[in-house]
Amino acid sequence: MTSLSVRLQAVRARIASAAQQFGRDPGSVSLLAVSKTWPAAPIAELAAAGQRAFGENHVQEALDKIRALAALDLEWHFIGPLQANKTRPVAENFAWVHSVDRLRIAERLSLQRPTSLPPLSVCIQVNVSGETTKSGVSAADAPALARSVAALPRLRLRGLMAIPAPTDDFAGQRRAFRCLRELLERLTADGLSVDTLSMGMSDDLEAAIAEGSTLVRVGTAIFGERY
Repeated sequence: MTSLSVRLQAVRARIASAAQQFGRDPGSVSLLAVSKTWPAAPIAELAAAGQRAFGENHVQEALDKIRALAALDLEWHFIGPLQANKTRPVAENFAWVHSVDRLRIAERLSLQRPTSLPPLSVCIQVNVSGETTKSGVSAADAPALARSVAALPRLRLRGLMAIPAPTDDFAGQRRAFRCLRELLERLTADGLSVDTLSMGMSDDLEAAIAEGSTLVRVGTAIFGERY
């Protein structure tokens, strides 16, 4: 096995261990390999090891890799801040967008999603830590945005995403993720069909899984330090 494959298996083992520790089915947590800043070759290597879903946050960089790896039939997720003038290539080339935080962005994605493709899966990004430098709608405004997004054609509202402020305190990590889980439960109670909590990264995926994450976004623990 290559070093990339070894790290991938180690992350999968962490996910399974955390799920079992907190009484969850390991199969209920998906892994998104965050490939931003990395070239096509290591992505192809991970694909050969069985990883199918990859996350990108820069549109042009991602499009180059999507074209280069088209024969592998990978699932591409856009996870970064999305500007209005970049929505068309995202709508046309990605399966998921995790970072919807304004209705205007969702409306453009809906309008620009080709009818030949399945509906675009989207998550509402919530700023659970209230950081002024971080994207995301406030927890208070998230339900209204979610209802509006759910009503748009060519989109499928899947759930919520968050990137909490970093902390080494496990209890503090759980508190931030709990906020997102409780918000998802509120959306479900309001009648929205949502199934995704996109939360947890290399340094806090155990806390995220403890609080119900269904998708962890892991880059450094798989690829190593960024270029």
